[in-house]
Amino acid sequence: MKLSILMPVYNERTVVERCISLVLTAPLPENMDRELVIVDDSSTDGTWGILQRLAEQFPQVRLYRQPQNRGKGASVRAAIERATGDFSLIQDADLEYDPSEYSRLLRPLLDGHADAVFGSRYMAGEQTRVLLFWHSMINKGLTLVSNMFCNLNLTDMETCYKVFRTDLLKSIPIRSDRFGFEPEIVMKSAKRKLRIYEVPISYHGRTYEEGKKIGWKDGIKALGVIVKYWLIDDLYSAPYGRGVLNNLTGTPQYLSWLARKVRPYVGDEVLELGAGIGNIAGRLIGKRTVYVAGEKDPLHLHALRNRFLRTPNVVVRRIDPEVAADFSGLENAFDTALCLNVLEYLQDPGAAVARIGAALKPNGVLVALVPHGPGLYGTLDRRLGHRRRYSAAEARQLLESQGFAVEAVYSFNKAGTLPWWAYSKMLGSKSISKVVLKIFDKSVWLWRRFDGLMPWPGLSLIAVGRKGAAVPLRDSTPERQAAVPELSPR
Repeated sequence: MKLSILMPVYNERTVVERCISLVLTAPLPENMDRELVIVDDSSTDGTWGILQRLAEQFPQVRLYRQPQNRGKGASVRAAIERATGDFSLIQDADLEYDPSEYSRLLRPLLDGHADAVFGSRYMAGEQTRVLLFWHSMINKGLTLVSNMFCNLNLTDMETCYKVFRTDLLKSIPIRSDRFGFEPEIVMKSAKRKLRIYEVPISYHGRTYEEGKKIGWKDGIKALGVIVKYWLIDDLYSAPYGRGVLNNLTGTPQYLSWLARKVRPYVGDEVLELGAGIGNIAGRLIGKRTVYVAGEKDPLHLHALRNRFLRTPNVVVRRIDPEVAADFSGLENAFDTALCLNVLEYLQDPGAAVARIGAALKPNGVLVALVPHGPGLYGTLDRRLGHRRRYSAAEARQLLESQGFAVEAVYSFNKAGTLPWWAYSKMLGSKSISKVVLKIFDKSVWLWRRFDGLMPWPGLSLIAVGRKGAAVPLRDSTPERQAAVPELSPR
């Protein structure tokens, strides 16, 4: 394993060499290598020259320089992009934090308990320098406000020492350029439902005379950052696919509405494909005897395992709807299959429906949610990676071609049709304002009551098909037909 130590640096010529020496010699857990990724934020006091000399001297150091001064958040963002380790730890260059405590910070990660570990200056560490009262009160006040908005019970939100699994950290977009990085990463970690641990650390704080840079203005900006990322869900770095889909539809009232629509069809033994981060599963597992949450994206698989770690009736499994081998052992195992916002991404949705059918028991039910209206296909669909939008006839034909008796096909979310048309067809936008999405979500309680009365089609289609009691599912090619087992009553 390898630890990436991410060090933003700006005008620290008096302490940076000593700090780097401590970082490179700090004890690490057994069989762990390190790299030190330093990003100089256009220092003007001679720090850059010192860093160049140290980079030539130590092969573990990877040195980069920002073309202009942009702030700590921008430097950390640049370091994250270049990190190659299994874990990433943020280390300031000011000697306020003690690198000898790396092993303590890494332990919850190595034990498999945590996705992120924060070092707290306010828990009982070995040593803490006594410093200014009001500075400490401001830090604790910001932590309190952050906890109120993200529903955590951290003791030190503003701590520098934050350690993450690198793959998760790379997947979180960092927008703040200055000290707003701290509340932003906390808010997004909370919304992503990462498992966060705190451990006590020593703290050797500096005074402003000794070079401390953060000030009261940064505290006011931090409050703005907390509110901003409470209002909007900017949670995934990927500018396409299911990450964006989560931002577009990962809103609690909308998801509760969708769950309410599909719940009447859900039995005791459920297979959900494209489970994402578990937003629908969390609303449906209830008293189900078995709920298999299938997902192909590694980050979403990790999120699902974290979320349902102690939920015995939920099984998380890697399932790619386009890979037949992923369905091995699932034949005739479920009375319900959910396929929500999946089929529109697939090259051959018919083959996927056939595989789902093979996993259902006789008389099992498939509930599919697909985007409605080929005429609505536009820039938003292309940005999301949609290959198609469906008419009601096409959705019906897709299920019937694989042996399902279609019991219902109806439109859903008519309130979303006009905004989608405006953004995707009229304006040619590649995204919908997150503020607009938040307003929509807060008003779902109203829109859902009038959904059946609106005189235009819905943004999505819900199609419900029932598998025949003894009819083998058909596929589009002889090769696939041979691969799908013939189904008969047990």
